[in-house]
Amino acid sequence: MNIVLVPIKELLADNGEFMVNPDCQESLQMSVAFYASIGYHPPWIGYYAGINGSLVGMAGFKGKPIDGRVEIAYGTFPSFQNQGIGTAICQKLVQLAQETVPSVHIMARTLAEENYSTKILRKNGFAWQGNVIDKDDGEVWEWEYKEASKPTEGKEASARGGSPD
Repeated sequence: MNIVLVPIKELLADNGEFMVNPDCQESLQMSVAFYASIGYHPPWIGYYAGINGSLVGMAGFKGKPIDGRVEIAYGTFPSFQNQGIGTAICQKLVQLAQETVPSVHIMARTLAEENYSTKILRKNGFAWQGNVIDKDDGEVWEWEYKEASKPTEGKEASARGGSPD
């Protein structure tokens, strides 16, 4: 699956192609507001994910690396869920982070329960690190990228050993 990450620009007025897409309108405004609060530091920004010219989801970094760590976030638009796209978007973010700063620790946070995002992270080589308190979401699970391998369908079961039950 060939995912292309299309940068979300710093200013709302510079994102005309996204403003007309109903799937992008809310997240676009949130991204621009986020940039205003933390700064705009490419490549540590937000992106829309595309396949064959169609936007299928969102991806991004929650700011530039701090203390050698960077957090990722991703999602697919509702009509594209359950097709492996979220897994591919996550993989693309990991690849971008590693190409930019090979030593960076790549982190992710999920709700403190099993869900699609926990499956996606496991498929991409992330390991559960424990519960943490997120200032916006309360108690969440924190994950860290541990292995440089391509996602595989059978990997989820073998990765559960160190993960929460």
